[in-house]
Amino acid sequence: MPTAVINQPRCRVHLESERLIVSGPDPAGGTRTIELRHLPLRDLDRVIATESTQFTSQSIAALLRREIPLTFLDHSGRFLGAFQPAINQHGQSRLHQYQRHLEKPFVLELAGRLTAAKIYNQRRVLQRMAANRKTDLGAGLGRLESMLRASTRCGTVDELRGCEGAAAARYFEVWATFLPGKFPFERRSRRPPHNPVNACLSFGATLLYNEIAAFLHAHGLDPAPGLLHVTENGRWSLALDLMEPFRPVLTEALTLDCFTHQILQTAHFEPSHGGIYLTTEGRARFILQYERRMERQFMSEHAGFRTTLRQQLEAQATMFKGALDLPEKFQPFLMN
Repeated sequence: MPTAVINQPRCRVHLESERLIVSGPDPAGGTRTIELRHLPLRDLDRVIATESTQFTSQSIAALLRREIPLTFLDHSGRFLGAFQPAINQHGQSRLHQYQRHLEKPFVLELAGRLTAAKIYNQRRVLQRMAANRKTDLGAGLGRLESMLRASTRCGTVDELRGCEGAAAARYFEVWATFLPGKFPFERRSRRPPHNPVNACLSFGATLLYNEIAAFLHAHGLDPAPGLLHVTENGRWSLALDLMEPFRPVLTEALTLDCFTHQILQTAHFEPSHGGIYLTTEGRARFILQYERRMERQFMSEHAGFRTTLRQQLEAQATMFKGALDLPEKFQPFLMN
């Protein structure tokens, strides 16, 4: 159980010995509160909870002492913030990181690799979908192949951003054709998501963003300074950078699966704050599929060994840290 997700409303979490005890309303009905789950701390790598969950200070301290991050999402599934274990032994690494982020050749080189990897993975997702459904995507795949080659010739980060944006527009245009007719998707909308498809894409990106940010913290890096994404207050731009190659493989492929296999239905979405969001049940179903995909082992042709998406996600943080000294050490994740 590397990830514990507390999704049921109005739960309370307290510490007993080396376990978290989750209590909440009886799912069978009535007004009584019962113990819902015991979570041994030794089995946890991360905890995600909705904003209505109450944690005792002792339970939070126990998580931090074991270097287990605790993340809070609001009622719509949007990221609110996190408790991160205190890490004080990486001052020199962060100083080196800040110096590197001011070097344009370094930023361009790594941003270029990330952009190329994302476009490559977008193309592979479409290739697999086309093969499974015996669909000819020759023109669409050809356009992405051209954009992939163009990304390797960009001379500035602004050019890379333009190339990435053009590739994303073409990719989603083709990607949307694989969705069931009752779940239309015209364009990407984020704040707020305007339909169920965008709700899943945004929620999946939220989970992915939080995970890579936690890995960056754990390895002594600052998630804020960006490469491809501009460094801005209020977001972790490096986390956004490193998750880019994983979006097609994880959030977008998973969203297609949830709709094409009818894991999610219209009843699993609700209007809120001017947008469309997953319900409590919808989030539970999506998270279950997300965790299965993250923990599923596969043989990576590029890494040369069996691994999982979660292990590859953490590897991005460790490789980026190594690239501060030797940029060639950084190899973005590539799909088989």
